[in-house]
Amino acid sequence: MSNVKELLDAGVHFGHQKRKWNPKMKEFIFEARNGIHIIDLVQTATQIETAAEFLKGIVGKGGKILFVGTKKQAQVSIKETAESTGQPYVCERWLGGMMTNLNTIRRSIKRMVELETMESDGRMAEYVKQEQSMLRRELNRLNIRLNGIRDLNSKPDAMFIVDIKREHNALAEARRLRVPIVAIVDTNTDPTLVDYPIAGNDDAIRSIKAILDPLVQPIIDARAAYNATSEKLKAEADKKTDPSKDISTKPSASTEEEKKPEESSEVKVESDSN
Repeated sequence: MSNVKELLDAGVHFGHQKRKWNPKMKEFIFEARNGIHIIDLVQTATQIETAAEFLKGIVGKGGKILFVGTKKQAQVSIKETAESTGQPYVCERWLGGMMTNLNTIRRSIKRMVELETMESDGRMAEYVKQEQSMLRRELNRLNIRLNGIRDLNSKPDAMFIVDIKREHNALAEARRLRVPIVAIVDTNTDPTLVDYPIAGNDDAIRSIKAILDPLVQPIIDARAAYNATSEKLKAEADKKTDPSKDISTKPSASTEEEKKPEESSEVKVESDSN
């Protein structure tokens, strides 16, 4: 988990200029220094722990977390965090209706997979060069925008957002669908718009990474525990439906039949001796 010193070293405490602040962030501000608001990192560390527990609970039940951060400073950290935890992500551009109109998005993903198949099995090479170039440009565009959500078949169970002012469309769609939101909230944002705010600097690469990193291991552990439980339940279900998989110590019918001739021969010897 995060400690205050690590957050301080990463510059998580730097807010925006006083004139740009949102009054609703007052409780998370430690002081103003040289016209810049300084965030209370003790509260931030606690908020990270609370968010980690919440996200761990979501993944522990088999849920999905959608990580969103399209600003340049957040793209790499968002992608790395999502990929290491096996969660969907959006780090290039939020397409309107990405959650509220998921069926349309799924059609675009289907087209992307179709183009990938065409390229891998050589069918794309059957087209003339100009058409090949057009198809590859289309595939590249779709891959950049949709690759992170290719396995997202329904609305996520939670969302993590970096910079809710920039990602206002994603925020609005999540709120409309009542998807719980965890977000980094800087001093110029409204923390009441999200369920689990994490007060911190959302404009610096190191700061964003310092907030995301403590969330990774709890999510990985929760996912591993869920997968292990699922495998165990599946094995038990298979054993019930297919009794032959159940290894029992009870002797088989063939073994009983093999024993019978031996027993009868012993009885015959005894009768002969009499």
